[in-house]
Amino acid sequence: MKVQSWGALGRFEHQVTALFDRDQVAGHLPTPGLAHGLGRSYGDVALNPGGHLWLCAGLDRFIDFDPLLGRVRCEAGVSLDSLQRLFVPRGWMLPVTPGTRWVSVGGAIANDVHGKNHHARGSWGHHVLSLRLVRSSGEILDLSPDLQPDLFFATLGGLGLTGVITEVELQLMPVAGPWLDSETIAFHGLDEFFTLSTLSEATWEYSVAWIDCLSGQKVRGLFMRAKPCAEDFDEEGPQSSQTALQVPLTPPFSLVNAWSLRAFNELYFRKHANDGEARVHYQPFFYPLDHVGHWNRIYGRRGFYQYQSVIPTAHAEAATAAMLTEIQRSGQGSFLAVLKMFGRMPSLGLLSFPMPGVTLALDFPQRGAATLRLFERLDAIVAGAGGRLYMGKDARMPATLFQQGYPQWSLFQSLRDPGISSAMSRRLMGS
Repeated sequence: MKVQSWGALGRFEHQVTALFDRDQVAGHLPTPGLAHGLGRSYGDVALNPGGHLWLCAGLDRFIDFDPLLGRVRCEAGVSLDSLQRLFVPRGWMLPVTPGTRWVSVGGAIANDVHGKNHHARGSWGHHVLSLRLVRSSGEILDLSPDLQPDLFFATLGGLGLTGVITEVELQLMPVAGPWLDSETIAFHGLDEFFTLSTLSEATWEYSVAWIDCLSGQKVRGLFMRAKPCAEDFDEEGPQSSQTALQVPLTPPFSLVNAWSLRAFNELYFRKHANDGEARVHYQPFFYPLDHVGHWNRIYGRRGFYQYQSVIPTAHAEAATAAMLTEIQRSGQGSFLAVLKMFGRMPSLGLLSFPMPGVTLALDFPQRGAATLRLFERLDAIVAGAGGRLYMGKDARMPATLFQQGYPQWSLFQSLRDPGISSAMSRRLMGS
């Protein structure tokens, strides 16, 4: 069976085993293999070309819920969409969510995903109470911060390389309802972005910025912040998990080019620059792209890369400016350019991505050598500033940059499951 990632950079032959019964996973893992969830990883973190994939989307049952404490136990194939739709009406919400709800619980742990409120609540690993891990040997382990903590913290952000997660216990966040009080503020210049981020940190739960990465030295953008409404409202929000729009097919070439990019950025900025204060449902605020089905197809048959970095606070403004200058010079801008600050809460996972500083996420059509040369220049800026790249979205990071950015990688290697391997692990860790 041929499988590709969300970035669609290639389709690769795999032998697949679908898992449906959590009690039967042990002993049913042909090796070497790799767990695979809902397929929203951009690069090669969830691919194992020529080997086995253990498909975990069928492990999608809820096991237990404590309505007083907001603790839910579920299988690892449950989607974030299912969690939100089931528990938000009951007064509980995911405390951290990435930019798409089409992610499995197991995938969220494997990549220790973050959201627009890292400054307030950290990443996913801070809200995982316990998990059950099945090793390729058939061994079943119950892990928590107090029970085999070394392996627990290796599994948070561990890229699926420590075993197959079958069950998870999560702590949810109490909310009055699905509505958020939001504000959109137009800004010009990175200095304004950093000022808005600092001023918003204490009183706003969520903050993120879209930037026009082709707008020059005085970069323009839209700073969006929000917090849960203090009370519920009898208003209709999105009623379905289905997408309203669809990209029906993959064009032979990318629809993202210099002309369409400049036009989109101009229209998007003008449309939203005066949005101001509004009450919004959580779905369009958290998941703005989810209403367009198969949006990855707009990049054409060659696919696209996402390049997401984090730069430590001390070098955040200078390094971000340098990266934007390189992107503008290359003529390969991204209309999905997201800028946000990470808070000071330390990551728990050995290979977790967030650190105090600024993270910039960019999508680039695959243009061969020209795109890879741009990435090399961006890599040099990231490395020089003591930053790192997000492996959940990576497809080409060199091993040297990985090892510099993730200094605990050798300790992680000692905790890996020897029966698990991925295209990414072979590229970055040698096996």
